Parts: sequence; C-alpha cells; structure tokens
Amino acid sequence: MSESFASDALVLAKVRLNTLVVVTTAGGYYMAAVNGVDVPRLLWTCAGTALVAGGASAINQVTERDTDRLMERTKNRPVAHGRMTVRVGSAIAGTLSLLGLAILWSLVGRTPTLVALATLVIYVLAYTPLKRRSSLATIVGAIPGALPPLIGWSAAGGPLGSPAAWTLFLIMFLWQLPHFLAIAWMYRDDYARAGLPMLPVVDKSGAITGRQAMVWAATLVLFSLMPVLVGLTSMAYGIGALILGVFLFVCAVRFAMSRSIANARGLFYASITYLPLLWALMAYTRHTGELTAFSL
Repeated sequence: MSESFASDALVLAKVRLNTLVVVTTAGGYYMAAVNGVDVPRLLWTCAGTALVAGGASAINQVTERDTDRLMERTKNRPVAHGRMTVRVGSAIAGTLSLLGLAILWSLVGRTPTLVALATLVIYVLAYTPLKRRSSLATIVGAIPGALPPLIGWSAAGGPLGSPAAWTLFLIMFLWQLPHFLAIAWMYRDDYARAGLPMLPVVDKSGAITGRQAMVWAATLVLFSLMPVLVGLTSMAYGIGALILGVFLFVCAVRFAMSRSIANARGLFYASITYLPLLWALMAYTRHTGELTAFSL
C-alpha cells in the first residue's frame, strides 16, 4: 500500500473529524460505568464505533463526489478529485462499516451495535440525500452526530431508557446546531456553488441563521444543566456548565447581531472549546451513587 493511498484512505474515513465520535463514545461509556471501566470493552467499543463512523464518512464522500468537486474545501477529497475510484471508495466504505458492526456485535453487545447501525443508516439514507433538498438536513444530521454517547452508554451496561442517557444525546444534538450553522455561514459561497440549500444559502441576509444559532445556544444552556437534575453529576458541574453555556450563547448573540465571517469563526471556535470542557467537567463530577440509584 502506497503512502499516498493510505493518506487518501484516512481522508476518506475522516479520521481527524471522527475523533469527536470516539471521544463522545468513550464519554458515554464512562458516565454509565458506575462499577468501574472495563478497559478492553471500552477500547473495542471505541474501535468499532470509529470504524462505523469512518465507513459512514466514506459512503458520504462517494455519494457526494459531484458536489464535492464544486466546493473549494472538498474538491481535493480522493474520490472527488479522481485519485480514488468510486469502486475502491465504496469497497473501503463497506469494509469499514461491516467490520465496525461486526466488532461491536461480537465483542461488545447487541444494543450498542443496533445504535451504531441506526447512526449509520440515518447518516447515509436520511442526512446525505436531504442535503441536496432542504436546509432541514442540518437538524437531521445532528441526530446521528448525537448517538455515539448512547453507543458508549449501552456498551457499559447503561439502560437506554434512562433519562440520563438521553440527556447526553440532547446535549450533543443541541451543540451541533450552532456549531454547524457557524461553519455553513463561513462556507456559504461554497455550498451555494454546489447547489446545496443550507440555511445560510437560502437565508441571504443571515437574519434567520443568526436567530437560530442564538436560540439553539440558549436551549443548550438549559439542557446542559439536566445531568444535575437526573443525578448524573454534582452541582459543581451545573455551575461550570452554566458558565460555559453563557459563554457560547454570548458568541451566538454576537454572530446574530453581526453576521460577519469573523463572528461566525468566533462562534465556531467557541463551540469546539465548549464541548471538550463540558465533557471533561461532566466526567470529573460524575455522581456514581446517585446515578446508580436513579437507574434502578
């Protein structure tokens, strides 16, 4: 295998971007592992999830190769550029997806596998085709992006019916919306060139985009406090989450008031600062005693 092919395969699987998937999967596992972390099981969970995520990304790039060619930031992707054929890209995508699901099924469990499969199906069959038709694709795409913590949660034996589990889902779901609206605003000319009706493309003035970013950020502030209410974390987390949430909300307000590239970039950087700090705070303040009692 040549170095250039290996590099293209990593780009196809979006290894760097899918690091977030692995981290939030591990986070979900840790939050549910009230009796201690089974390290091999955690590693297999993360490996299987990473492979499924890589497969989904590869399928996306094969499917969207025509629009990728039209956008500056994606035109050099291997299939869009022509360095990799559709057949090879599809083979890699299928191999990664099936291998990831096989690892989860055989070494982790049925429920995490089914959640991972749902993630793959929604991303490939709902989000990817909807991107060409509606700005609502961003909301639909936030669903598979929010499911990895549930993979980890269920892998650790946490019940999927627990409000604590869906609290993690909601935090990830809501976080993605101002995050991706900021990205879409920064690259709206690219999306317009490719004919993708992202909200910043159809909302010429950006007024709706700004308001939505602000509303989603405000909603995130409220729901980020839920881990305290369901006994997942201590009050120290709630204080920290409130500070982080207000910081993100202020950046969203600034963007809503003046839809400049600089303010969109500021919101983007605020969002990628917010999330790891929130998860770190959640892990540090995990309240295992209350969680055990609540889950029962």
